[in-house]
Amino acid sequence: MSDNGKTVALVLGAGAARGLAHIGVIRELEEQGYLIRSIAGTSIGALVGGIYAMGELDTYTEWVVGLEQKDILRLVDWTLSGGGLIRGKKVMGKLETLVGNAEIRDFDLDYTAVAVDIDHSREIWLSEGPLFDAIRASIAIPGLFTPHRYLGRTLVDGGLLNPVPVAPTLRSLTDLTVVVDVNGPSEFPGGASTAPSQAQETNERAWHKFREFLNSFGSDSPPRESRPGLFSVMLRSLEITQALITRQQLAVFRPDRLISIPKNVCMAHEFHRAREMIDLGREKARAELTKGRD
Repeated sequence: MSDNGKTVALVLGAGAARGLAHIGVIRELEEQGYLIRSIAGTSIGALVGGIYAMGELDTYTEWVVGLEQKDILRLVDWTLSGGGLIRGKKVMGKLETLVGNAEIRDFDLDYTAVAVDIDHSREIWLSEGPLFDAIRASIAIPGLFTPHRYLGRTLVDGGLLNPVPVAPTLRSLTDLTVVVDVNGPSEFPGGASTAPSQAQETNERAWHKFREFLNSFGSDSPPRESRPGLFSVMLRSLEITQALITRQQLAVFRPDRLISIPKNVCMAHEFHRAREMIDLGREKARAELTKGRD
């Protein structure tokens, strides 16, 4: 274990299930002796970062690595109103039961969750108030989760405008800024013998009930198997936008370290692959943090 004692401002990006890699990155930073003093996160980055900031990442990790597909579906509370397909009350209730809630101002480190106020078309930094209000706002993927009404505002996923929120961390004086982008360039997972499209078809068949429900909003007839469903199209469109904004943000802020998780290593809904994503996060973090040491 290294004991370098360097302080870190950690930026945790949006990317749904791929964002579970954030857990591995945090664990590798700790293993190498870095001291996390500031966290800014969007969407899943806000969730993982917030639970870490409140000191409950071990509890969350133990729970999430035990999830199976059927467990995830039980946490989905469908709705046909409110501006989204999922209310999000079940999953947020489960998280509160699991780790409790906390006031952000009580954290020992600087924490910011990023959301978007859709009524005023502006980015919102949530760095005070109840943690789970901040997280619920930041994870509200437009069209999928209903927006979160908080402090008189209608808030949705911060990834819409800022998938890698470096700016909030500039308030903290640290030795390094480390960005974790979980919407990185595609690559084949190590040892994979199938192309991403084949893996996607396999996963979508396993989730056929989920997909059929979502596709029912787009057509009266069943979709062709060769065409992506509503869920896939919606998330791919968001990922394309986020990738463009991410490149712009990184060009402006130039972090000291960039840890990139390929966007094709898992699909957005595959939270049952938590252990794999956590291990990948550690692997990618270790490779990046040891660059130049020799």
